[in-house]
Amino acid sequence: MIVRVAVLADTSLQRHLLQQALSTQGYSIALNSDPQQIRIEDVAAYQVDIWLVNLLQADDGKCQILEHLYETETPVLFGEGQAPERHSEDYPRWERSLFSKMDKLLQNKPLQSSTQEANGDLIVPERLSLPEALAKLTNSERQPATEVWLLAASLGGPSAVKEFLDVLPSGLPIGFIYAQHIDASFEEKLPQAVGRHSEWQVRLAQHCEAVYSGEVVIVPVQNELSFTETGKVNILDSPWSGLYSPSIDQVMFNLTQRYGQHSGIIVFSGMGEDGSQACAYAKKQGALIWVQSAESCACPSMPDSIRKTGHSSYSSTPRGLAMAMLNHLIQRYTANSMRIS
Repeated sequence: MIVRVAVLADTSLQRHLLQQALSTQGYSIALNSDPQQIRIEDVAAYQVDIWLVNLLQADDGKCQILEHLYETETPVLFGEGQAPERHSEDYPRWERSLFSKMDKLLQNKPLQSSTQEANGDLIVPERLSLPEALAKLTNSERQPATEVWLLAASLGGPSAVKEFLDVLPSGLPIGFIYAQHIDASFEEKLPQAVGRHSEWQVRLAQHCEAVYSGEVVIVPVQNELSFTETGKVNILDSPWSGLYSPSIDQVMFNLTQRYGQHSGIIVFSGMGEDGSQACAYAKKQGALIWVQSAESCACPSMPDSIRKTGHSSYSSTPRGLAMAMLNHLIQRYTANSMRIS
């Protein structure tokens, strides 16, 4: 079976290098274009098996294409950064990583999704209603969150996190931090890509600013993030330790060290085992650990590794995780034991 690939890259050199790499491995290049040359309404017409997106410069028009792709059923691989010159010593490693991730996405297409496409018109997932018991807690003033959860993801994660946020209503007494394995050049694009249809404010982390209820703060890719005793974000000068940036293990440790039982972790789609080493510590601190169900992941390796530790207590689709979040908050903050289903 020949795999049809659509390439979107914003420089001619990147398009050329990707064309060479894909053609050498036997992939069929159905499209190789600058994203500014593609109309959103024409995306559905490209019947491809995977979209490969390589954007080196931030631009609203390019971000809109990326957001649109995340709302389709076709796997999207982005954030791999600049392709090295073909004859450089870094090229073989980059090529192996690229094709390994493409294979994972193609082998593990999600079987469940609330986002559908019909006649080219996108259907945004139906948002859950804000329970009356929680609506009474809503404060119009911007308040630092007393409960903060980590959304952790890698390969295939942005679309899963987006679906989770799309269906989760605003007005909840909680804040999120979002750690995504991604090339640093894509960091500024994440807030718009995952927050487009959400009621949640998604923003990049700011040094010495708290995580507020009703918002999602993007964990920096290059610099370690921790928390002060008062709950303010501390962006360090030092990079993340370990193999991954950001290090989900380290984020889990730093978050649960500060917030303890008023914190939690949801691990979405991704490759590798980042996060599995910190699970025991996080659970000891009183944090809940949930994972995305394998059948709904583009790549289940990372949530599977968390499940194997025995420390996760719940597994579901992104929508199911959003329902579980509402039930958790009802139980924590109200005397009402009614559950959302």
